[in-house]
Amino acid sequence: MIAIEVENGALKPVRRDMPTPSADQVLIKVVAAGVSRPDVMQRQGLYPPPPGASDIPGLEVAGTIQALGDHINHLNIGDRACALVTGGGYAEYCLASDTLCLPIPEGLSFIQAAALPETFFTVWSNVFDRAHLQPGETLLVHGGTSGIGTTAIQLAKAFNAKVIVTAGSKTKCEFCLQLGADATINYKEQDFFEEVMRFTGNKGVDVILDMIGGDYFPRNLKCMADDARLVQIAVQNGPKAEINLLSIMLKRLTITGSTLRARDDVFKKDIADKLLEKVWPLLESGQIKPIINSTLALTDAALAHQLMESSQHIGKIILTV
Repeated sequence: MIAIEVENGALKPVRRDMPTPSADQVLIKVVAAGVSRPDVMQRQGLYPPPPGASDIPGLEVAGTIQALGDHINHLNIGDRACALVTGGGYAEYCLASDTLCLPIPEGLSFIQAAALPETFFTVWSNVFDRAHLQPGETLLVHGGTSGIGTTAIQLAKAFNAKVIVTAGSKTKCEFCLQLGADATINYKEQDFFEEVMRFTGNKGVDVILDMIGGDYFPRNLKCMADDARLVQIAVQNGPKAEINLLSIMLKRLTITGSTLRARDDVFKKDIADKLLEKVWPLLESGQIKPIINSTLALTDAALAHQLMESSQHIGKIILTV
């Protein structure tokens, strides 16, 4: 099969042997694979695959099941599926845990389905399971036009929360409003702390989903309401920041964070079950949808990473086989 390898910080197509599923795995013939920030970090040498994972980048795929492990009796060869994987997505064939294969929602294409696993698992796990966003609360999302951001806006609105997002241009802010955000902040022209406090009547927000870190952290603390929760899922501006412990104490704040890739299949299956029950019906009804920026051929993976690093995209970048 053709796969994409990382070599000296670059992506290049190579020929690899087709992998063989273990007892609890399926082999997926990949039609489309999502591109995500963790893939870029892996290419840069900053996010190595966990033990036992494929060295091929790619954390989400959609396609048809080609082979089944010996222990699997609830899936069938030929089934259309999308899957969260620990690696191996940038290839013509990819192994996936049987418990992390989800049916492609009715009415969605393979390309749309490939945009679901990494982003929807991440947003559900962090915003709803970890931060316990409730109806009527206000969520602040940094990076509103990323794959994570566009997903967070739609899911939060679907479950009756208010959403404020930051984005880097007027065009991106307008897109977020069209997607359902209640307020947008152009971080290149506006101070997000001042705008958050103006929008919330100086109350602050209840939940923050942050991929930036660094100098955003102290401003995030200032934006938070009493008993608010901050979930850190990436650190694009760096992993270090100064913390005002007094504000955490006085406002009873919860500061947490997570990464998903290294978690075991039992943890991820719990998220998959919740998505199938609570989110898949919203996708099938058209109430929410994956936002696709562009598609490129698998062999153009390097160009896909260039586009992601330029931050010019809105929504997901997808590789097609």
